[in-house]
Amino acid sequence: MKTTATLLAVSALALAACGGENSQDPVDAAQDAAAAPVGQASAATLGANTVGGYVPNAAEGDMYEIAAADIALEKSQNADVRRLAEMIKTDHTAASERFKSLVPQAAPDVTLPSELDERRQGMLDNLRSASADEFDRVYIDQQIAAHNEAVTLHRGFSDNTDAPQLAEHARTVLPKIEAHLEMAEGLKSRMGDG
Repeated sequence: MKTTATLLAVSALALAACGGENSQDPVDAAQDAAAAPVGQASAATLGANTVGGYVPNAAEGDMYEIAAADIALEKSQNADVRRLAEMIKTDHTAASERFKSLVPQAAPDVTLPSELDERRQGMLDNLRSASADEFDRVYIDQQIAAHNEAVTLHRGFSDNTDAPQLAEHARTVLPKIEAHLEMAEGLKSRMGDG
């Protein structure tokens, strides 16, 4: 499993290094490109299949989404991007609060993370350092990757029988996550990157 994630990350870095069409810092672009397949692999394997994998991934996903939305609301001048960020912040804040109230009883042996993992923190750092001209594209690309990962995570965990309350949570949040993904993909298309 670690080998697969490592190979995906290396492949993504190589692909990102070859792409010269965007002007985002090449290192930041490579990190963001590597984050997507690593997150997908993690969500599809450990996260979607174990309570101990699902809880931190779901919690950190919400934390990342809320923080990224805050950055977008601070930096973006695009009304559609800001509208998406507001929706994401509202929905992920509500999901996070509900999730935090469920975990102590539904998964008493699993500790909720108090900070982001290195991958998600790197994505936020890259978002903060994106130039004004590149910001909206970087934000939307990250949102597509993060929401694809979240769909994989929650859909995969939605039939878990070890923690039925958390499986119900996964089923409950999935439609909103799918709506965010659809909006982000629509924005990307309208921006001419799709």
